[in-house]
Amino acid sequence: MIQVKHILVPTDFDQTSSLALDYARELASLFKAKLSVAHVVNDVFALRGGTEGSVGAFPQLQRELEDEARSQIDALLTDTERKAAMTTVVLVASSPAQALVDYARTSQIDLIVMGTHGRGGAPAAVIGSVAERVVRTAPCPVLTVRRPAGRDRAG
Repeated sequence: MIQVKHILVPTDFDQTSSLALDYARELASLFKAKLSVAHVVNDVFALRGGTEGSVGAFPQLQRELEDEARSQIDALLTDTERKAAMTTVVLVASSPAQALVDYARTSQIDLIVMGTHGRGGAPAAVIGSVAERVVRTAPCPVLTVRRPAGRDRAG
């Protein structure tokens, strides 16, 4: 029997991530699993060359990016989810895919549910997508959710 105790749903706050969150909520309810919502913010200290201004401003900029991400995640949650203390995670990294995979590994995630734009072909082959990299390297199954053609939102 498949046991899913902890589900991770990454979000970049777009419509496809919102649809993935809807799927993750349903699956968490079905399996009576814990649900964690994560967003990865860029590590401003990992920026390379061409940065203008004072490096001393980086800690404040990093804090602002993380606080904004937390606010956006909080806006996605229902009152019930907030009261249930659903886990919200803001990860700081230069590689979103690696940060998500590392979090999944250390937090004993049983399933990752994430949105994908479903872009294939040459662009994905050259630069790859976060979802594709997570699928290839995650320590658990990954369910990718794509917005059906012609639909703006799940319904």
